[in-house]
Amino acid sequence: MQSMRIVFGLIVIALMALLGASLFYAYGIWTALGAADMPGWMYAAMAGGVVFSLLVGGGLMGLVFYSSRAGYDDEAAHNDNS
Repeated sequence: MQSMRIVFGLIVIALMALLGASLFYAYGIWTALGAADMPGWMYAAMAGGVVFSLLVGGGLMGLVFYSSRAGYDDEAAHNDNS
């Protein structure tokens, strides 16, 4: 159990290091390119796309959890011939 905690800690540290490196790289690209001149409706469209994507993803994940808890996946698992 102790070794799993060490491995988990190392994984978290590695992922945080990758996140920090990607944010550093993104900030460098952002400042090198300068500000983008976009009209307000483009920002609104981008925000709408992000919100719509999050709603669809959340809805699909909700359906997966509902299907699993309601037992709809049990029938498919019992028919597995492997």
